[in-house]
This record gives sequence, C-alpha cells and structure tokens, in this order.
Amino acid sequence: MTKKQEWITMFIVCDMINFYMQDTGSALVPAMNKVYTSQVFDKLQDIESGLYCEGSGFVYDLFKTEMEYGKLKQLEA
Repeated sequence: MTKKQEWITMFIVCDMINFYMQDTGSALVPAMNKVYTSQVFDKLQDIESGLYCEGSGFVYDLFKTEMEYGKLKQLEA
C-alpha cells in the first residue's frame, strides 16, 4: 500500500466512524471497535479490492449493510 492509499483509507475510516457515531449516538471507542472489526474494514485494507477508490458514503453504506445482515451482502442494483 502506498502512502497515498494509506491516507485515503484513513480518511474513509474516519468518515465511517463519524457517520456511525451520528447514526447511532455511539461514543468514539465503541464506534471505532465496530468499524475496525468489520469485514468492510478488512476489504478496505485490501488494495486489490479497490474499495479505497470509492467514496466514504458508498463504503459506509456497505458497512451499514454488514451491520444489518451480520456479513457483507451483495446489493441488488
């Protein structure tokens, strides 16, 4: 992972944590725990997935779907 990819990923993760806190009223540490232990976070770290190229909102929607279903789920278009 290049430095640029690391920075992009870090900003997406920060946004995800903030979105989760706003949506749920969660405190910082529990929100960080949810995000950092998610499958979406793992995919975001995998450069081959290309997920880091997507916007924060898109990645957060994937995260919300994972939280709802307990796993990553392919969304129908």
